[in-house]
Amino acid sequence: MAEKGCSKDFYVRYYSGHYGRFGHEFLEFDFHHDGLARYANNSNYRNDSLIRKEMFVSPLVLQEVQRIIEESEIANESDKLWPPKNKDGKQELEIVMNGKSYMFETCKIGSLADVQNSEDPEGLRVFYYLVQDLKALLFSLTSLHFKLKPVRN
Repeated sequence: MAEKGCSKDFYVRYYSGHYGRFGHEFLEFDFHHDGLARYANNSNYRNDSLIRKEMFVSPLVLQEVQRIIEESEIANESDKLWPPKNKDGKQELEIVMNGKSYMFETCKIGSLADVQNSEDPEGLRVFYYLVQDLKALLFSLTSLHFKLKPVRN
């Protein structure tokens, strides 16, 4: 279980992207120990433009991010047997917490079948579900933050 608050070294960054017909397309987000949460999505498909959003989240949200990471047990995994990045792109997950750094890299995962057919299905499944959980949390937070209208007295 996460301690009260996050340590000064807490940082999480996720990146998924590739270079293709439409240039550099990617999705990236990060959480910082001071509560800064950033999101960027660049898709040039149909002339879409870069989307960047920043917000500050509470210490409780950071504790929840840390709890999700700790309970996933990603720290016990290694990406050595995971499929390497390829022409279709790559995914990166960088975690700094509790005085330790972790860096994971693999190709883009299209489905759970890709996970199951890998050389390390158990480890890649941990990565896959952790990324899904972090993305879902981030998208919910961004949606709430940018759609809510403050009440004025």
